[in-house]
Amino acid sequence: MDMVAAEPEASILTFRVADNEAGTRLDSYLAARINDWSRARVHRLIEDGDVLVNGRTAKPSYKLRDGDEIEAELTPSAPSQFAPEDIPLEVVYEDEELVVVNKPAGLVVHPAAGISGGTLANALAFHFQQLSTRAGAARPGIVHRLDRDTSGLVVVAKTEAAHENLADQFRARSVFKSYLALVHGRVVETSGRIDQPIARDPRNRTRMAIVRGGRPSLSLYRVRRPFERFTLLDVEIKTGRTHQIRVHLQWLKHPVVGDAVYGDGRDKTVLDVRLRARIASLNRQFLHAEQLGFRHPQTEEPLRFTAPLPLALANLLEDLEQSS
Repeated sequence: MDMVAAEPEASILTFRVADNEAGTRLDSYLAARINDWSRARVHRLIEDGDVLVNGRTAKPSYKLRDGDEIEAELTPSAPSQFAPEDIPLEVVYEDEELVVVNKPAGLVVHPAAGISGGTLANALAFHFQQLSTRAGAARPGIVHRLDRDTSGLVVVAKTEAAHENLADQFRARSVFKSYLALVHGRVVETSGRIDQPIARDPRNRTRMAIVRGGRPSLSLYRVRRPFERFTLLDVEIKTGRTHQIRVHLQWLKHPVVGDAVYGDGRDKTVLDVRLRARIASLNRQFLHAEQLGFRHPQTEEPLRFTAPLPLALANLLEDLEQSS
């Protein structure tokens, strides 16, 4: 039996089940083949939808069959060296159990392959003496993530109990996550839902895409403000797939403004020269995690937080108002 180390460059692992391995539980099979991963950790990976069997999600208890093809997406390992860094933070809320911060665009959440520092995690370690270590030493307090070029609210756990409770809320999809997205084109329907599965793009493994048999993914949208050639949307996500909103809105044929990966080149087709220059100067996508709601891990009190739009995004909306 071959053992596979979960190294940073091997974030996607694939296996083919042999005849003598048929009947083995999926979680047991993977735990035996990924170095330094416990069965409990593998169990969570499967429940989060990051393991596909024959292109589809499966339960940890799934009994493997001869010839089954397994694809497991592992979070890249963080660098072994980690140090606190004096990076400014905007703290929205803090108590003995947790912290809520407003992450700026351009800031990676935690160290990973090729990123050794300058992250939100480094900043948290500098500003707070107590943070949970459940996610590892290089990810102090980190419960969930935002893309590098997405701004907005992130909740951070100070204690191990708070981390476990918050992680359970995210897995149960009971956390309220609402984003503001400016997209290209006029969205005709005032509201709608996008229920399309997401997985690695078979043609480009660095991107995500709508893939039949991928991880179930659900986004709800509502028009907040229509413009002549753009639409400002409120987008609530019920699942937390990588690049979910960006992929879903591209599928809707209304890609996010400023998205260099999923924008389909629409930024360069903007007719108004001034607006086109303003969008180019953003150096980010117009996606902002505006609202975050969850139950306090200790008191169970419902909490809801709101982060205002960054100035650069607000200025772009003003330009659109004037041009309309």
